[in-house]
Amino acid sequence: MMDNLHKKIVNEIFTKKQFFLIAGPCVLESEAHAIKMAREIQKITSQLDICYVFKASYDKANRTAINSFRGLGLEEGLRILGLIRSEFNLPILTDIHEVEQAKAVAEVVDILQIPAFLCRQTDLLIAAAQTGKIVNVKKGQFLAPWDMKNVVEKLTASGCQTAMLTERGASFGYNNLVVDMRGFPIMREFNRPVVFDVTHSLQRPGGLGNATGGDSQFIENLARAGVACGVDGIFMEVHDNPAVALSDGPNALPLARLEALLVMLKKIDELVKKQPI
Repeated sequence: MMDNLHKKIVNEIFTKKQFFLIAGPCVLESEAHAIKMAREIQKITSQLDICYVFKASYDKANRTAINSFRGLGLEEGLRILGLIRSEFNLPILTDIHEVEQAKAVAEVVDILQIPAFLCRQTDLLIAAAQTGKIVNVKKGQFLAPWDMKNVVEKLTASGCQTAMLTERGASFGYNNLVVDMRGFPIMREFNRPVVFDVTHSLQRPGGLGNATGGDSQFIENLARAGVACGVDGIFMEVHDNPAVALSDGPNALPLARLEALLVMLKKIDELVKKQPI
């Protein structure tokens, strides 16, 4: 059953088709840090009247090395995400990696995210769809944009009418990703909101040997290009101090750069919607 906050985010994203931001730290590092990030990002998005969804993972199940920090775990992670949702009245997005996680996570968050490497896992898609929540599927680095039509059909057949598709780059040789901007209009043909995960698209997977590298200096360039291509929303990992982030620091957007970027993206979005592509 949808509560008022969940109904609100469905209305803004799917009915009114407002430009929206999904942002937060890659992984929950602590309760205090998560609350700080939610508060600071909400302050900026509220001033700019941008629809905002807080994101963070309770577990990063695909870290490069065995000793990499994975998160705070399901129980503690959901407690913190629930606290943020309640305290800030913010819709929440987080990942699920296993069928068994879908029900428990859906009791707390508004958007269940299917990680890119799991986007073809039929049972996981079905379990997410059957929760009645919004489902955001990241396009695998190994998939063509038109292949996401099959993902949409799996979700629709399982009862999900509120699915979103997210581009996060395609594998380009070793330890590198590239974004094919043609994918945005192709995936929008499936009549689902299309999101551009800017920061993960700038990863260098495994590029540091035992960790993932990244090119955060290009975030603004790719974000502007994606919105100009007509994406519905932007996904970004944002951290107040990426140098000490416990996951994906090299490709995260420093919090200090967020406001200026969102001002520009909102202007581009308004221009595009006046002259639809």
